[in-house]
Amino acid sequence: MGIITLNGNDLTIEDVVKVARNDYKVKLSKEAIDNIQKSRALVDKFVKEDKVSYGITTGFGRFSDIVISKDDAKELQRNLIISHSCGVGNPLDEEIVRAIMLLRINALSKGYSGIRLQTLEVLISMVNEGVHPIIPEKGSLGASGDLAPLSHMVLTMIGEGEAIYKGERLPSKEAMKKANIDILEDLSYKEGLALINGTQVMTAIGLLTLYDSINLLKHADIALALTMEGLNGISCAMDEKVHRVRPHKGQINTAKNILNIVKDSEMTTKQGEIRVQDAYSLRCSPQIHGASKDAIEYVKNKVNIEINSVTDNPIIFPNQEEVISGGNFHGQPMALAFDFLSIALAEIANISERRLEKLVNPAINHNLPAFLVNKGGLNSGFMIVQYSAASLVSENKVLAHPASVDSIPSSANQEDHVSMGTIAARKAREIMKNTRKVLSMEILGAVQAIDLRENNNLGVGSKAAYKVVRDNIPFVDKDRIMYKDIDKCEDIIISNLIIDKVEEAIEEDILVNEEIPEVSFI
Repeated sequence: MGIITLNGNDLTIEDVVKVARNDYKVKLSKEAIDNIQKSRALVDKFVKEDKVSYGITTGFGRFSDIVISKDDAKELQRNLIISHSCGVGNPLDEEIVRAIMLLRINALSKGYSGIRLQTLEVLISMVNEGVHPIIPEKGSLGASGDLAPLSHMVLTMIGEGEAIYKGERLPSKEAMKKANIDILEDLSYKEGLALINGTQVMTAIGLLTLYDSINLLKHADIALALTMEGLNGISCAMDEKVHRVRPHKGQINTAKNILNIVKDSEMTTKQGEIRVQDAYSLRCSPQIHGASKDAIEYVKNKVNIEINSVTDNPIIFPNQEEVISGGNFHGQPMALAFDFLSIALAEIANISERRLEKLVNPAINHNLPAFLVNKGGLNSGFMIVQYSAASLVSENKVLAHPASVDSIPSSANQEDHVSMGTIAARKAREIMKNTRKVLSMEILGAVQAIDLRENNNLGVGSKAAYKVVRDNIPFVDKDRIMYKDIDKCEDIIISNLIIDKVEEAIEEDILVNEEIPEVSFI
């Protein structure tokens, strides 16, 4: 089993996925341990000197002006956790919980939060031994960080609440005991606040959604290529010269991908051979897919910054012997990014559904049978597949409304602007799942169209994608239960098998956004 060493500075998206989905373990670097101990020493010094410092010797939010005695300071931290555990809704998936714990450990390992090393080691043991707190999905305003859901994480650390251990939902004390992890008998000065004041819930949900979205955009290009084969689409619109004179990176990469996938095809056409131009859903696909890829690139850059950042408050600066109360817990950088991700993904579903409609509609599908089935009327074929896709697309339009444009005051107006970043991340995840379903439907429709045209020499990449689908899902010769085919195609997408086979066939990666060298055609 692999191990990720954390120092707070160079965690990657791929590292998070390894811990969240592949059960990699984590440990702290020596540098991180030294920094943690240094910042903790300053907290202890301030407490000893009776210095007034937010969250260490004061209450929280609107109670920030109330000074707490040394005798009550530890009770203050426990009260913070139990009072803030107000999450509601279904539990977050275990992979998300693992990502949350990892991201919080990484942020605290930077040494600006004042937590004790032994406290952080409890959280590390929970990741490594597979104790996953029950964290409800709803209840965060995204500032001050993800207070409510992160409090549920800490409940397990102190033996409260519930957790999943080896697939069983248990009281936290029992789960920790079975995993041989000692619970924390108490939280010391600032530790409760250090554990819950951050953006790790929204970032974990958004990061895993982003990772899946990158692979989904590759499948979107493959789905497009298959549909072009099924509709005898015009490949001239993908010509590199067209896209070099409007050099958006995602646009150029999409056109390049499509030409690689349909290379040597005898089913795609040139302009003027059977028609002069295609509808926008084919002809403008590099511009549309590409814009979503560029948006995802922006989101990726923001996530890479966030996962190696300090999102605590107050922040401990041990070298300067300062404790500064600021606003790094505010989720706005992530809220805007995940709203952008939602919109980018919704557009991929939009254009995919339009291509599916073009495949099934006898008025515009270039002589394919209505709804892609023989004996139409007796058989409905792909009629309701398109209905379902249209439903998902419309649902995405509702979900894509930006969460970040909303705010509501809290804590007696002390916290008078909040990000709603966790809502942005959650709805991006729902849109991603809906989009994956729509792409599954388009891929099924495209391979059906290819068969109805008698599969006359597909491109090198299209042929590989087609084979993966047909090895698992047969031709629809008459009506059958279609949701099973849709689910099976989605499973294939999740496995990334189509990407692997296409990349092997074209002898090149399907890239979301590689750097584009400059070139002139004049």
